Amino acid sequence: MPELSYVIRDALRSDLDRIVEIYNSTIPSRQVTADLEPVSVESRIPWFEEHSPEHRPLWVLTQDGQVAAWISFQSFYGRPAYLGTAELSIYIAEEYRAKGYGSILVAQAIKKCPELGIHTLLGFIFGHNEPSLALLRKFGFASWGRLPKVANMDGVERDLVIVGRRVD
Repeated sequence: MPELSYVIRDALRSDLDRIVEIYNSTIPSRQVTADLEPVSVESRIPWFEEHSPEHRPLWVLTQDGQVAAWISFQSFYGRPAYLGTAELSIYIAEEYRAKGYGSILVAQAIKKCPELGIHTLLGFIFGHNEPSLALLRKFGFASWGRLPKVANMDGVERDLVIVGRRVD
């Protein structure tokens, strides 16, 4: 496998169009997100602004200057006792999938957790999204819960799997 040439950096406001484009590209598959219609860049500005490099980063992975993927850390449940817990979301542009970028981003996230004050990582993944479940299992995430048939995707009820990992 050829060596990958990439840069991981904090997302800039100017990256938001591409971040949203990548996100929206996953909606038709009904495998990655519970959104059923594309979201607008404007609607994602508050979400973007909730991130901070020191506490809840939003990183982009670029290849040859092009945003190929992104990962975000989201606060869990919004209460002070959960500050050490974060939910990860990873999205990869279709043309960059199956190149190892998901693994690179998850490894970087785990590595940076101590600096961010995070001791627990969570993922909320549809039960039929085996590629994402396999990616996180590869990094020691375990199934911590299953919410059966909580999402209705075009008349098909889908389970949500909660995976987690302690970061020591």
